[in-house]
Amino acid sequence: MSHLGVDIDDHVAEIILDNPPQNRIDEQMAEELLAAVEKAESAGARAILLRAEGPDFSYGGDIVTWPDLDVRQLRTLFERYMFAFNRFEQIPVPVVAAVNGLCFGGGFELALRSDVIFAGEGARFGHPEQSLGLVTLLGGIYRSAARVGRARAFEWALNSEQVPAATMAQAGVVNHVLPDGEVLEAARAFARKVAAGPTRAHAAHKALLRLWEAGGTKAADDAMFDIAIPLFESKDVAAGLTSAVAAYKAGRPRPAVDFTGE
Repeated sequence: MSHLGVDIDDHVAEIILDNPPQNRIDEQMAEELLAAVEKAESAGARAILLRAEGPDFSYGGDIVTWPDLDVRQLRTLFERYMFAFNRFEQIPVPVVAAVNGLCFGGGFELALRSDVIFAGEGARFGHPEQSLGLVTLLGGIYRSAARVGRARAFEWALNSEQVPAATMAQAGVVNHVLPDGEVLEAARAFARKVAAGPTRAHAAHKALLRLWEAGGTKAADDAMFDIAIPLFESKDVAAGLTSAVAAYKAGRPRPAVDFTGE
């Protein structure tokens, strides 16, 4: 039985965690996440919406088999998880997450791969790994630190605190907090909006932010024009820039542009 659903409509790939009752992430789900991203890419999706069935986004990794694995097997398992999760950061389209309920451990680490997070008022986030004597195995602590700073990220990891969505928004992890019943439609509407935008420009911004996270402003500056200048050859820039200049010369408001993602 599949642990994941994929629905592609109107250039948005909706990837749905569906492993009741807690949407635990096991090896099968990791493989299906990887396949889902590849399907979205091959189908020409221009945005991804990541959500979950049921009341909770995900409790995290399925730990049941871990005690039976040796360290070599564990490393192979987690490397595969990491590879699948990182595809959400690497795919050159915006990734939007809709989070309700509990979002812990590997579930939180997966949500942190999103570019924009919508969360319900009742959502709670956390790193419970220290309660097992472990670390955030898929890079959660430093991805949290990239958004909120070292001190707060370390505190959350130290005490396995369940952090409310409102606190996550104030800290800069979550973008929007809404009533629980409104989260999915708001996230879906946003995903559709960005999917109708200049897809290559979105990809460029995403690439520049990744470079900045890895190497700071200097690294992003060094790559800026290699990434930005080719956009001038795109159909979207030709349409957007030409119409904007024409409107300016005519003294008219700039018209909306029907971007094609090319």
